[in-house]
Amino acid sequence: MSSRELILGRVRAALNDAPVTPPVPRHYRAAGSNTADLDVFIDRLVDYKAEVHRVAEADVAATARMIAGASGAGANGAGDSGAGDSGAVIVPKGLLEEWRPEGALADDGLAPDRIAGAAAVLTAAAVAVAETGTIVLDASPDQGRRIITLLPDVHIIVLRPEQVVASVPDAVARLTPGRPLTWISGPSATSDIELNRVEGVHGPRHLHVIILPSA
Repeated sequence: MSSRELILGRVRAALNDAPVTPPVPRHYRAAGSNTADLDVFIDRLVDYKAEVHRVAEADVAATARMIAGASGAGANGAGDSGAGDSGAVIVPKGLLEEWRPEGALADDGLAPDRIAGAAAVLTAAAVAVAETGTIVLDASPDQGRRIITLLPDVHIIVLRPEQVVASVPDAVARLTPGRPLTWISGPSATSDIELNRVEGVHGPRHLHVIILPSA
């Protein structure tokens, strides 16, 4: 008898008395089981220290410009890099023209230092989850490359109420498999071993959500 046969024989003998594994219950919540509550979504955003703005679609550009101006150019330290874009609002190339503030800088492959030095980035979103206060980006043309939403200190997201769904299964049902997804629940924040909260380590320190009126 070879060593291999000896070892496998011992494994089989040890497994003879193994208990039968019961079937794993998979009664997961399905999409469409609940109705989205916009007020719950807003409460979650506020709890995460995001700022919510309820404005008309015609006021998106002015609101974005106001937010960027109030944030302070170069707040993340990159605005002094000499790139010359410290007061700019970066937008993905597919964002609606009427949402773009005056002087917006469209991302056409901008270098990381120019992106980091901008005052803010303004994007749309794919879907949002009321239950968790989460917003999902899928790199569609109106959301752009992931890098433009990670380097600026301020991220401004425009949402329509019909994009807000009740639960994560509802959100997954709307998303396209294979697309690069970014799930955002409030501004970037983490804690060290002593539980000291640090913001802005992995993304923007400030998240602003502009919610448009119902269609």
